[in-house]
Amino acid sequence: MNWLFIAVLAQIILGTSAVFDKALLKRKFFDPFTYTFWIGVLGLFAVVFLPFGFQLTALNTILIALAAGAIFILAMVFMIYALYLSEASQTLPIIGGISPIFTLVFGFIFLSSWLGSGDYIAFTLLILGSLVLFAIEKKEVRKISIILILASSFLFGLSNVLSKVVFETTNFVTGFFWIKVGGAILALAFLFSGNIRQRIFHHTDVPKIKHYFLYFSNRLYAGIGSLLVSFAIKISQNPALVDALQSIKYIVIFIFAWILLKEKFSGRILAGKIFAALLIFSGIFLLGLIDYARSLPIDLNRNITWGITYSAKFSRQLGIDWQKTYEEIMFGFHPKKVRLVAYWEDIEKEKGKFDFSETDWLLQKTKENNAMAILVVGLKTPRWPECHIPDWAQNLPGDEKENQLKAYLKELVAHYKNNTAISVWQIENEPFLILGNCPTRSVDSVKKEIALVRSLDNRPILLTDGGEFGLWYRAAEYGDMFGTTMYRKTYPPSVGWLVGNIEYPIGPSYFKLKEKITRFLINDQKKPFIVSELQAEPWDKLDIPKLSYERQVQLFSPEYFIDTIKYAKETGFSEYYLWGSEWWYYMKEKYNDSRYWDIVKKVLHSQ
Repeated sequence: MNWLFIAVLAQIILGTSAVFDKALLKRKFFDPFTYTFWIGVLGLFAVVFLPFGFQLTALNTILIALAAGAIFILAMVFMIYALYLSEASQTLPIIGGISPIFTLVFGFIFLSSWLGSGDYIAFTLLILGSLVLFAIEKKEVRKISIILILASSFLFGLSNVLSKVVFETTNFVTGFFWIKVGGAILALAFLFSGNIRQRIFHHTDVPKIKHYFLYFSNRLYAGIGSLLVSFAIKISQNPALVDALQSIKYIVIFIFAWILLKEKFSGRILAGKIFAALLIFSGIFLLGLIDYARSLPIDLNRNITWGITYSAKFSRQLGIDWQKTYEEIMFGFHPKKVRLVAYWEDIEKEKGKFDFSETDWLLQKTKENNAMAILVVGLKTPRWPECHIPDWAQNLPGDEKENQLKAYLKELVAHYKNNTAISVWQIENEPFLILGNCPTRSVDSVKKEIALVRSLDNRPILLTDGGEFGLWYRAAEYGDMFGTTMYRKTYPPSVGWLVGNIEYPIGPSYFKLKEKITRFLINDQKKPFIVSELQAEPWDKLDIPKLSYERQVQLFSPEYFIDTIKYAKETGFSEYYLWGSEWWYYMKEKYNDSRYWDIVKKVLHSQ
């Protein structure tokens, strides 16, 4: 069952129940101990679920469950006191904004669970929604109320995480029962105080019995919501997300209080509540997308083609023999597919004079190995500084530069039109992603470049885009094939000076979802989607030759390489081109470290 649907339904129930509670509290009929006493005692009705799955459980699990239940009741006492001293419209949203943060922190401490990047964004939207609801209230919150709110939020967060710990060690029925027993024990302990006992039981006159009936009926209704919250915690990945969804409850309270309790909202208050609702619904929508992406089936045993990208230019930058390196790659790995680069600045060093010898040699070795090549052509091609323009063309006016590029492409395609080693033309490299030292180009200029190559040859055209920040849909729409990059550890050129090296907090489901959305936008479910660059080398502020051996291994260890292969498989693509072949050879030759080389050999031989 879907945790998100259950959690949303639970909060709708709790929200409508809270509207009635709000009416009761306005009458000052139930004080905090009376209110929470009956919540705790009525929790014993969980006994009715025992025939549906109760089992013997370890003593430490029972103790944690009892603690979770007792802490929840204590949190309720503080919350009801805060409600008693302040307006519900102030108290409830601020608790809804703070308690999920405590749940997140306790989840990290006790469960070692954290959130993915998408979850973080959704979590933030939900929290902001609650805090906006609090901020739009003009009334001041008393200091004692702030203390009570913080105490309540802290305890709710702790109770949520302890409940998750219990549910991970026993089944739901057993865990839920013992948690409710813990709450009942603390509630019954209230009776040891004569003052509290009198406050709980002194309302016995007949005229007010009807209020008790309404209260108990509402508690039964709220109990269903509480049961669903517990079940959502049980089946969710992180209890903080379940807790953050309580912001829905406050929107429900707002709507029903407006309709049923005739509360008036206008101006700034109404605008603030609408804005909060938009934040909350955006968070729910994002969680839905993420949950959908995670539910997409991935066949980990599917047939996967592993290819390799190779750059003779980068081999020279590393100070290794570019021909020997490629021969070792071809006849050591025997890849079925490779991705090669035709650099304009190397092929046409002088205007109108073309030297294809280097690319000819690479394609010949590819053919000898019975492999097929994607040939990357254009102005923007792989390896820094991304754009590789001949010196003579660097300062040409935009239109003239485009004309010279077209002339070069005509010559190149004509030269390789009958070369059977080339299976795909890649036009430009991530043409719609702003990266590198490149001139600004219009979308129309890229489309004209594609049309030119199509007019000269009928082989498929691949267009690529950045995996993390690229929008995908234009590249996917214009090409016959689409390729994404997949980088996990990078040194972002624009902000690296500030944040240093980073690992993107992006899970495999991000790519699955992005593919689904892109295919929907371009209305094409069959177009080939591949990973044109799968990071398999370090990325740092300095070029690789300037890094120490230790730094290179620290940035991209063999263990991380293996994990990257596993990560890539979980994204669901069927064709991947490993990025870093020159570096694996460099590590083997310069530092006698063949671990990366051996990993690739194992991966390629597994297909």
